[in-house]
Amino acid sequence: MNSLFVRAKQVKWVRREFREIERRRRYAMLRRRQIKAETEAWEQMVEEYRELEREMCEKKLAPNLPYVKKLMLGWFEPLRQAIEKEQNAEMTQKHRTAYAPHIDSLPADKMAVIVMHKLMGLLMMGGKEERCVQVVQAAVQIGMAVENEVRIHNFMEKTKKHQKHMTGAQGQEDMSRETMILRKRVKSLIKRNRVVEVRKLMQSEEPESWGRDTQAKLGCRLLELLTETAYVQPPVDQSADTPPDIRPAFRHVFRIATRDPGKNIVKKYGVIECDPLVVVGVDRTVKQMMIPYVPMLVPPKKWRGYDKGGYLYLPSYLMRTHGSRRQQDAVRSVPVKQMQQVYEALDTLGSTKWRVNKRILSVVENIWAGGGNIAGLVDRKDVPIPELHSDDIMELKRWKYRVRKAKKINQELHSQRCDTELKLSVARKLKDEEGFYYPHNLDFRGRAYPMHPHLNHLSSDLCRGVLEFAEGRPLGKSGLRWLKVHLASLYAGGIEKLCYDARIAFVENHIDDILDSAHNPLNGNRWWLNAEDPLQCLAACINLSEALKSPSPHTVISHLPIHQDGSCNGLQHYAALGRDSMEAAAVNLVAGEKPADVYTEIALRVDHIIRGDSTKDPATDPNALLAKLLIDQVDRKLVKQTVMTSVYGVTYVGAREQIKRRLEEKGLIDDDRLLFAASCYAAKVTLAALGELFQAARGTMTWLGDCAKVIASENQPVRWTTPLGLPVVQPYFKTQRHVIRTSLQVLALQREGDAVEVRKQRTAFPPNFVHSLDGSHMMMTAVACRDAGLHFAGVHDSFWTHACDIDQMNRILREKFVELYSMPILEDLLESFQESYPALTFPPLPKRGDFDLQEVLESPYFFN
Repeated sequence: MNSLFVRAKQVKWVRREFREIERRRRYAMLRRRQIKAETEAWEQMVEEYRELEREMCEKKLAPNLPYVKKLMLGWFEPLRQAIEKEQNAEMTQKHRTAYAPHIDSLPADKMAVIVMHKLMGLLMMGGKEERCVQVVQAAVQIGMAVENEVRIHNFMEKTKKHQKHMTGAQGQEDMSRETMILRKRVKSLIKRNRVVEVRKLMQSEEPESWGRDTQAKLGCRLLELLTETAYVQPPVDQSADTPPDIRPAFRHVFRIATRDPGKNIVKKYGVIECDPLVVVGVDRTVKQMMIPYVPMLVPPKKWRGYDKGGYLYLPSYLMRTHGSRRQQDAVRSVPVKQMQQVYEALDTLGSTKWRVNKRILSVVENIWAGGGNIAGLVDRKDVPIPELHSDDIMELKRWKYRVRKAKKINQELHSQRCDTELKLSVARKLKDEEGFYYPHNLDFRGRAYPMHPHLNHLSSDLCRGVLEFAEGRPLGKSGLRWLKVHLASLYAGGIEKLCYDARIAFVENHIDDILDSAHNPLNGNRWWLNAEDPLQCLAACINLSEALKSPSPHTVISHLPIHQDGSCNGLQHYAALGRDSMEAAAVNLVAGEKPADVYTEIALRVDHIIRGDSTKDPATDPNALLAKLLIDQVDRKLVKQTVMTSVYGVTYVGAREQIKRRLEEKGLIDDDRLLFAASCYAAKVTLAALGELFQAARGTMTWLGDCAKVIASENQPVRWTTPLGLPVVQPYFKTQRHVIRTSLQVLALQREGDAVEVRKQRTAFPPNFVHSLDGSHMMMTAVACRDAGLHFAGVHDSFWTHACDIDQMNRILREKFVELYSMPILEDLLESFQESYPALTFPPLPKRGDFDLQEVLESPYFFN
């Protein structure tokens, strides 16, 4: 028996070792693929063009290509030759520095591909009607892309040379002892796939950043070469006697900027304009533009500094500073220990493994192939341009307005179609992967974002519906309940504001609709399309139907991320700062039988005021007519965005535009002037109602703004440190125009000046400070969930985990909120201001109420 027991243990150990070896093997394979994707993306695209050219020569005909690819195949070789000629041309150092620095830093073919793809990408995002991109934007974008590729290219060339030299005996004799040791070390590390160590060895040889001037000069020269070599030709519909109509694909032209009122100065700006043929059907082939920098196949590098973490080779920075050198210096100079919690939180978010939900992707692909326009997908057809049927002057004016409006709508539709194609192209590329990861970094306030821009969980219903956790977990009893709650909340339409039991009852009353949606999403009764988030709702229907069909629903594996969202989260943070009991109850910091809905509360107040104004005499009160116009138009949706953004510093103008868009959607006011006047009136009433209900929040907001005004009046930016130790410097400085001469035109680049924008420093500080607090709460929750063994994803005020773990995450996020606001946040802020600016006098802290933070722990709808 003993020998059998020992043998069984040995077999178990061997199996465990085998699994571990297999895991390492798979990881090494995925890591190699990730390195290849990051370092050889442009090279692969170059090789694709080369292969297409060979195919053309052999078969003596153009291959059957997507429209955009066919165009660019025709541009590739002439542009490559022009760049190569420029690289080989004899020119003085002064001339090269002035117009084309670093023109020979990459092979000509790779540079040609970068220029074509970058420019086409910018043109596509700009919209079909515009057909142009500003020179300064295109030049800098192309220059940056070339510089990033140069860094990777040079590094890879050096490592290849190290490997090559190591094989030659003669080369080894000539090397110094130090070089031999370095190269042996590099070779060893490369063999073992130790990328981080190789980068450290090579870091001393990395060049300094080129800077905007150099990027712009190089970009302009490359754009100039493209305009000189790229041509288009309309389809052959002319007689053989006439010459073919070959014309430039791109032109460099100047446009007049909108003139400032009361000023006679006319400003011009340069654009690269494309021929109409370039954008024909371009939104259908936008996926051809995307160089495959996609989510990572292996977990991201752990963050250890400002530029140490994220992708393995691609430039990765802890913070998106948008060129603010003061913010960069602040983050670079902070001790690593102080930032440890921030690094851990970003690593936690980056280690969450995702995969594509193939069933949802298949449904989306079918809808998209059928023309879109349902399930939140954009219509693939343009709206028709109105025709003129009268010579009447007033009718002509109305016709011109309708034409402009139709063109604007088509431009927006074009951009949305391009965006959808990009998202779908990433999903298609990743659909067969076992899983992938999103490296995260921060904005300057401390909010976390995925670094991959197209298909991520921060984005639209399309992205969230197509993504799910790669690792599944059994639903369990509580998970089945939360799945039903989640489905009801996604259906929305007021259902999400009911108590949990009522939401579950709603789902159980629609079981047949849910099963039909799951089994026959496109040809059934399509109940899921009525949801506010239809694709996420469909994913929940599919998961719930799997559970209901199972003889043991609690054991069904779920990959679905279940959301818990804050109730008007900005106001929750203000209520916690001000300890106001009434405000705390309004935003669910206090337990209630059902969720309190601040948006409905404000909508009722606005409606009450408007009905009162509508009874007044229009002769004495001009608002009376507008109030009558708005009766029965005030609802939760009309005021929601304004209430949501009020705590983030929305201005009267911003509120007016938000409400105007909602009134346009209702379509009951078709006169533009009347619509504008009604929006102005409704915005004033909404902001007044907000001020009545959230006086304490307004007091805290005013105090923050007053402190910022004191600091900014001394020409200093507002600085603070978040509760997790992240230093924040508001980047609002007056910009300085810096003029440079390029081969294409004179460019005016913007630089961060030394004088602060006092008004912007003051108005932006309250929302930025609250954003830094909600970012801190999310990161504290992420680390605690990781420690508890949960999978976690977060989107500012929305936290996600598996259905079976929702109860545990709910407890953690409440505890972390109480922990955060048990700190003397405003006191610490005032003390830091007084220490940093001892000569300045700051207003006293705002009065605070007696709300007990511990009540948050018992509030079921705080996040729900």
